[in-house]
Amino acid sequence: MQARTAAVGGDDFDQSARDAVYRAMFTRRDVRSHFVSDDLDDAVLARLLMAAHHAPSVGYMQPWNFIVIRDGERRRQVRDLFLAAREQELPAIEAERQALYRKLKLEGICESALNLCITCDRQRSKDSPLGRWHNPEMDLYSTVCAVQNFWLAARAEGVGVGWVSIIETEALKRLLAIPEHVTPIAYLCVGRVSEFAPRPDLEAHGWGKRLPLSELVMSETFCGAGEAALKSAITRLGSGERAKP
Repeated sequence: MQARTAAVGGDDFDQSARDAVYRAMFTRRDVRSHFVSDDLDDAVLARLLMAAHHAPSVGYMQPWNFIVIRDGERRRQVRDLFLAAREQELPAIEAERQALYRKLKLEGICESALNLCITCDRQRSKDSPLGRWHNPEMDLYSTVCAVQNFWLAARAEGVGVGWVSIIETEALKRLLAIPEHVTPIAYLCVGRVSEFAPRPDLEAHGWGKRLPLSELVMSETFCGAGEAALKSAITRLGSGERAKP
């Protein structure tokens, strides 16, 4: 893949480029169990971070920071936080699903090439109300867009990403020396993988299934009926699984 960090302004995407965008979206996976021991080249990581840095951000606030975590001992400490949080979460799981929950592989903290914590600095645009006056949480949402950009770029580079959400936030902040005004948004396991699974792990293991998109589309108001033609178009795509422009 040619290393490019910016597209020429105004160019249209040809069919192969459009197909590649949709392929990245539909084959992206939350990777937990397919990491290999290969290192991740800094040039590749730089491209992924550049993609994240070009995410949309309300008010152009760019509230994100990226903590790269390579140290094995620190990662073991993070994994301990995960294990403790998982035990705290377990009682909230329905009794009949707890056995399955224990079997699920939910992280690759120590197996991946590196970890990345993407944070939101909530003071970075404190003096600018643009886009935040009525919705002050938009800095958080903007940072999530950076996570998604990173994830899709990683898929295009053949790099796996796993989002570890089962971690107690304050404990993670103490471990990583994150200031009070900064919020951890995503703790990611990042590295080369042996494969990208054909289906999401939680779907493959019977935890859940993809909802039919046509049932989630509403017309004019919440639960408003209508949009029959649009729903038919969605059905023709194959239950919303693939987009073919």
